[in-house]
Amino acid sequence: MDTKVLYITAIAIAAVSGGYYYYSGKGNKLETASARSMTYSAEKINLTQTDDAGNLYIRAQIDRLEQDMQKQTTKLENLNASMYKDGAVNATFFAKQANGYEDNKKVVLSQQVVATKFLDQGQGKMQFLTDELTAFPQTRVIETNHQVTVQSPQAEFVSQGLKANLNDGQYEFFNIRGKYEPKS
Repeated sequence: MDTKVLYITAIAIAAVSGGYYYYSGKGNKLETASARSMTYSAEKINLTQTDDAGNLYIRAQIDRLEQDMQKQTTKLENLNASMYKDGAVNATFFAKQANGYEDNKKVVLSQQVVATKFLDQGQGKMQFLTDELTAFPQTRVIETNHQVTVQSPQAEFVSQGLKANLNDGQYEFFNIRGKYEPKS
């Protein structure tokens, strides 16, 4: 057999096998890239989450969820959530819509937002009604620069913004007007 024919056959085999390996590897890369950009959705969700110590931290019901894994964003419809502290409900949140960012480190609640903070020792509750509220679940801080109606056992007023730390009960209100009735 002529060496020229052997060289051409070897080059042809190398080209075919090289092409096969090149394109098969590229195909796997495309599958991996498309998997990272997937958007997931689910309906009628019941969520239970615990903290690092295994204690109940949050429970939520959500009508619809869409999650973009690549952008680390979440869109929720009809969020109804309860946060727990020391085994008891400490705060509740309701919103027609919520958008989570940075893997839900920041959650913006909108449309008919109602946030309720239960006061210590059965003294009632403080309720915040607004059209938009930003929550930071890990630090338990809520804030907004939108108008907030605040209702508590001793007062009812309107504020042009709010910043609250649900851990220590520190609240900041801006440009408030309303009525205050101290307990006798």
